[in-house]
Amino acid sequence: MIAKQTAQLLTPQDVAERLGVSPTTLATWRCTKRYPLAYVKVGRLVRYRAGDVEAFELSRLQEVVANDW
Repeated sequence: MIAKQTAQLLTPQDVAERLGVSPTTLATWRCTKRYPLAYVKVGRLVRYRAGDVEAFELSRLQEVVANDW
């Protein structure tokens, strides 16, 4: 079970690439708490759970309505 949980942890580089931002931007978000993107901190290492990244993406989802065109 531990191996499965470890496999779901993403590095800041992985998450930055997925979101289309730089790792420095992610670090700024963590420092300023600009966005509610949860992370795991173990010593100096920062990791993100895949489920938290997916939840963050869904929370930022913008729906297009007919009046937006």
